[in-house]
Amino acid sequence: MTRALLSVYNKTGIVEFARELHALGWELISSGGTATTISAAGIPVTDVAEITGYPAILGDPRSSCSHAASRNSSRSHTKPRTITADN
Repeated sequence: MTRALLSVYNKTGIVEFARELHALGWELISSGGTATTISAAGIPVTDVAEITGYPAILGDPRSSCSHAASRNSSRSHTKPRTITADN
């Protein structure tokens, strides 16, 4: 399964983007408020802290997203690709 790590400051459009990724079969991983926003929309998402076992430091989800376990779990063994409306 292909994974997407989603973590954004401005949540505008993230629900629609996450919904499309989920519809395409992507596993969604996210942090803090982004995970809360996606989950509240009824879209399955795994909090990055569940993967890393490393909670955000002082409420800053960037600390958990930068943990080596999250980077390794979100890396693919294939070439990176850009998602567009056509694929």
